[in-house]
Amino acid sequence: MVDTEQLQALALDLPEVTGGVSPEGQFGFEVGGKGLAWAYLARPAPKAKRVLVPGVVAIRCTMETKELLLEVGPDRFFTDDHYRSYPAVLVRLSAIDAGELAGLLRQAWKIVAPKAIAKKYEV
Repeated sequence: MVDTEQLQALALDLPEVTGGVSPEGQFGFEVGGKGLAWAYLARPAPKAKRVLVPGVVAIRCTMETKELLLEVGPDRFFTDDHYRSYPAVLVRLSAIDAGELAGLLRQAWKIVAPKAIAKKYEV
């Protein structure tokens, strides 16, 4: 189980990642202006305003990785209509350990980090 404080620590441990958690629980992390992980906002009804879902993070990944994660770990990973064709997976923080989450964040960093930043670091 991971909480938002641990998520923040893991994300900010990656090179040049910025972001954080607001007092309301909203969060987002990026590298070079590109998002790698952010709070999950769900729409409770069609056309309704999106609301924060505590304990869930969206993490950038390839579509192939997303499909694999959804298949092998439905207790930890899921998607919704908004994310269905988007290269990010929704992760239940209560069902994932810090090591696995750190790996997903590293993978997301490698996907979104601009080449100039990625060249400077071995992640």
